[in-house]
Amino acid sequence: MTERLPPNPAGIEEAARLLRAGRLVALPTETVYGLAADATEARAVAAIYAAKRRPRFNPLIAHLPDPDAALALGIADARARALAAALWPGPLTLVLPAAPDCPVVPLARAGLDTVALRVPAHPLARAVLAATGRPVAAPSANVSGRVSPTAAEHVLAELDGRIDAVLDGGPCAVGVESSVLDLSGPAAVLLRPGGATREAIEAVIGPVLLAEGAADAPRAPGMLASHYAPVLPVRLGATEAGPTEALLAFGPAPPGAGLTFDLSPSRDLVEAAARLFAGLRFLDAEGRRRGLVRIAAMAVPPEGLGLAINDRLARAAAPRPDHAARSGG
Repeated sequence: MTERLPPNPAGIEEAARLLRAGRLVALPTETVYGLAADATEARAVAAIYAAKRRPRFNPLIAHLPDPDAALALGIADARARALAAALWPGPLTLVLPAAPDCPVVPLARAGLDTVALRVPAHPLARAVLAATGRPVAAPSANVSGRVSPTAAEHVLAELDGRIDAVLDGGPCAVGVESSVLDLSGPAAVLLRPGGATREAIEAVIGPVLLAEGAADAPRAPGMLASHYAPVLPVRLGATEAGPTEALLAFGPAPPGAGLTFDLSPSRDLVEAAARLFAGLRFLDAEGRRRGLVRIAAMAVPPEGLGLAINDRLARAAAPRPDHAARSGG
């Protein structure tokens, strides 16, 4: 059984003790719950991959309690320092050339010469990081490729008994993962849209390029073509849904679906982002229970957090070689 730790000083200290001992602890952040382990110990990092059944070529983000601690692990230029001052703590990950003495083990960096760094805004996460005293790798606390968890219950639904503890900090406020910005070259490239909008980043450092497609050996988490995937297949751009479909709505929904979850009745993108993964989880589980055949997702405007929402939905809808085996029941 996975221990459920309370959001108090005793829970924080126990989470930090487990991490220092090389164990796995799910932590709340403002984005999603992360599956945390000591990023300086290869065995601890390997345990993350094993618990998540995660491809080893997909790198992990190192989380630190403050900007100075994070930037010390990479080679930070003026752009990185400006973004750290403006948007950290917060849902932004910076990919930088790794410092010569960077303690994040190669396994966590997928053998790359870069390191992905983030300072989360959630007070419980930062308290645990400070008490742990070392970089912590923390991808989303779910089986790799599945819907990311935004509540402790989501973590336990997939990882109960596979990890040591979850620190219960309630629901996550942002609800989509951090934006990942590659600053390892002359151009700033947004590898993964997320909780820090492109507009907010560009307000600090100027134009940012968007990465095209998914790499076979991605430089950041969440870049596999099929990712964030429920068991039911996902149909994008839905304007209506039939009785055998579950509808992921954005605003007023047309009638006819077998099941509906509205991301935001008022079409608010912040609310929609915060409810995205919970909605996918609900439609997937309840839809399969009712014998529905797919999830139909209504269009979301591609601006602000809508860019991140659409990115997650596109990856959820991408063809999956194992789909027949996973949805055959």
